[in-house]
Order: sequence, then C-alpha cells, then structure tokens
Amino acid sequence: MALTTKHVAIGFWQCCYRLWNKGHKWNHKRIYRVYTDMKLNIRRMAKKRLPERIKQPLTLPSAPNQVWCIDFMSDTLVDGRRFRLFNVMDDFNRESLAIEVDT
Repeated sequence: MALTTKHVAIGFWQCCYRLWNKGHKWNHKRIYRVYTDMKLNIRRMAKKRLPERIKQPLTLPSAPNQVWCIDFMSDTLVDGRRFRLFNVMDDFNRESLAIEVDT
C-alpha cells in the first residue's frame, strides 16, 4: 500500500517488479489478486474525441485535366509472381492518362 500511495501512477506490473526487487518472492497472480482486492487498478484514459469535421461535397471538374486521380492495383500471374499497376485517370472524362506496370 505504501508503494502505491507514494507512486500513484504506477500500474500493476511496475508494482510487481518493485516488490520483487525489494526481495518478496510472491508470484504475479498473488500480487494481482491483492492489487485488485485493494482497488488499486488505474482507470484507463478515455480517448479524446476529435471535433466533427465539416462535410463538403466533392467538386466536379468542368473541363479535362482539372482533377486527376491515381490508384494502385495488383495481381498475380499463374506462376505466382506479383505485378502492380499504377493508374492515372482524368476525372472529367474517365480517360486513362497513364498506366505503369512493374513487378
């Protein structure tokens, strides 16, 4: 009890290691049982919520070459070798501007 009142933020395993370093030969299951019976469990911190983002509609391009999108695709050949494709597409007319293939 004195160990946890002096160091409030230490968890179970740090408490266990400190007791073992002081010369006590109790196993971790016994220490954990006493630790929880004394209500020394540290509360887990709640996740901090991010502010909700403002949703904006996607902008539609009005002419070619205003907005491009890129994508990676991969597949395997019959013999097990993998290859990847790098695609560049124009969003206005869905035209493929470039496709690069490599293993």
